[in-house]
Amino acid sequence: MAKIDQASEARERGRGEASRGSQVYRVLLDWIRTGTLEPGTRIREDELAGRLSVSRTPVREALARLQARGLVESERGGWTVVTLSRSQVMELYAMRAVLEGAAARFAAENASSSDLAGLRHVAQMFAESAADPAESARINMLFHGALYEAAHNAYLAKMLEDLNDSLALLSSTTFSVAGRRESAQSEHALILAAIEARSPDAAEQAARSHIQKALEARLHLLFDGR
Repeated sequence: MAKIDQASEARERGRGEASRGSQVYRVLLDWIRTGTLEPGTRIREDELAGRLSVSRTPVREALARLQARGLVESERGGWTVVTLSRSQVMELYAMRAVLEGAAARFAAENASSSDLAGLRHVAQMFAESAADPAESARINMLFHGALYEAAHNAYLAKMLEDLNDSLALLSSTTFSVAGRRESAQSEHALILAAIEARSPDAAEQAARSHIQKALEARLHLLFDGR
């Protein structure tokens, strides 16, 4: 059972990252990212406060921050982890295509030799991984993380972090769709080849196409594959 470390009264009243509210926020954000709190999950402030051994004040503060980011919503006197509609999924992936395309473009322009080595390594890990959807999703995240690092743009990386937290509201993985892992492997190879060739246009196009294919798999999983 997760608990927030005990701290002084002054620390509890703090408004920086050391405050109780910030600690609760980080715990809840991690639970959303890992699927511990799935979309549609109801959250009761009193139960959460008891689970984390804090008062309800930092819980409210944390939930308000998550609401501002579109990760939870308040309804009927309680809180619920957001469930994305079809239109929201489309908007999310449209923005993801733009940002991932930009990351690939910057990587083609800025990647160091060590960045390229890291991308090659993770791409090879993905190619050699077992056909397990959860493992494929994990290594795919590593590939995209290596791509963001290779872009060398801190502001873009922050925007992608925020966007990927919204993607965590889609609890299942597209790698459970037949053929998606094999397709993603080829798409990773195209992105990597364009970055190695120092071709920003080709890298951006390959990354955008990769996200488009991911969207098609996501829509099938959410709305056709039930």
